[in-house]
Amino acid sequence: MNSREGALLILYEINEKDAFSNIAINRELRNKSYNRLDKNLITELVYGVLENQIYIDYIIEQFSTVKIKKMNPYTLNLLRLGIYQLFFLEKIPDFAAVNETVDISKKYCRRTTGFINGILRNVRRNRENIKLPSLDKNIAEYLSIKYSHPQWLVKMFLNNFDKDFTEGLLKANNAVPDLYVRINTLKITVDDCIKLFIDGGYTVEQNSFIEEAVIVKGLHSIEQSDLYKKGYIQIQDLGSMLVTKILDPEEGDLVIDVCGAPGGKAAHMAQLMNNKGSIIARDIYDHKLGLIERNAKRLGISIIRTEKFNGNVLDKKMLNKANKVLVDAPCSGLGIIRRKPEIKYRKQYSDIRAITALQYDILKNASRYVKSGGVLVYSTCTISPKENEDIVRKFLIHNPDYTLADIGDKYRDFFPGKHPENMIQLYPNIHNTDGFFISKMERIR
Repeated sequence: MNSREGALLILYEINEKDAFSNIAINRELRNKSYNRLDKNLITELVYGVLENQIYIDYIIEQFSTVKIKKMNPYTLNLLRLGIYQLFFLEKIPDFAAVNETVDISKKYCRRTTGFINGILRNVRRNRENIKLPSLDKNIAEYLSIKYSHPQWLVKMFLNNFDKDFTEGLLKANNAVPDLYVRINTLKITVDDCIKLFIDGGYTVEQNSFIEEAVIVKGLHSIEQSDLYKKGYIQIQDLGSMLVTKILDPEEGDLVIDVCGAPGGKAAHMAQLMNNKGSIIARDIYDHKLGLIERNAKRLGISIIRTEKFNGNVLDKKMLNKANKVLVDAPCSGLGIIRRKPEIKYRKQYSDIRAITALQYDILKNASRYVKSGGVLVYSTCTISPKENEDIVRKFLIHNPDYTLADIGDKYRDFFPGKHPENMIQLYPNIHNTDGFFISKMERIR
């Protein structure tokens, strides 16, 4: 099987079966015998099509007499793959982009082979004539097509940010994110691990603010690497690590991670606590709890205990018991579009309105587990104010036992830009991290 066929099968899983891109890609690459070049091309094709899908579909609609909604999935995804190669991959000759795509169609959608061939050749001949909608007449439509974000999402960003910031955000969402890993100091020192990376021929850039956070370049199939298998490293974005640093768990603490899966933050807590104390990591799905447990075992962590529990339900046995509580709430995920570009096509504005009630209920219940003098952190991987600072402000109004802690100038100095008062909001286009929101509250009585 060649790389283009592999990419087609992955796109089918994502678009027709709602698979997440990273999971679908990993499954395909793990189960088939692709070489390194094929794996790289598959990844580039899948993410490239997903990142530019609205723009690609805009092109298809200009050359096709058949509406996209009436095309069978294989026909549509092959057209997307062919057009992506024609417009975005200069290293692939035009004839190869067309011919390879047409050849694959003979296996998956023979009846539309001629249709696919005609569309791709017509696009190839006329690509210089393709124009975007007028920026002056409809800025949301223009940005939506240029950067392949749904119009409702573009409009929401424009309501919250100015045009230049919005365009920068959309562009950053389509960029390839850095690969951050967290060095697990329970098993190896930061310096020794960096040396192993360098000795292995990788380029490493250590973060100047969180010393255990490093960007690694040139590392492929990270979960198959010895460093990962030995528990020396964990894949985790800088924004996610910052959540745990702001929570600041200490040796001997009892910490509850209310929405704990997949377990990266709980594992980071254990590291900061020197594996001394107790962490309760909760989720509503057994398979996600299993993921937390396997991860903890690989990292040499013994203080994490998993529990199947719904954060939307109050656990009376844990009232006033915890030193620290983390609510990394379920959210729209609009801060991780650059890692999972399919998110932008699956979400609706109504989803955001619906999820805020759940977020508030989880935060309200979690706040009752904190001891007097303890700490409550609320975080999300989104950039929607309705899910972030609006939730926190509402909570503080109705819960006078809590006060908003000043996260501190050191964080704002290191992560400058737009932030709500005494809270942190990270943006891909400003901070080169996932879009994370972090707030810290103290129980004063």
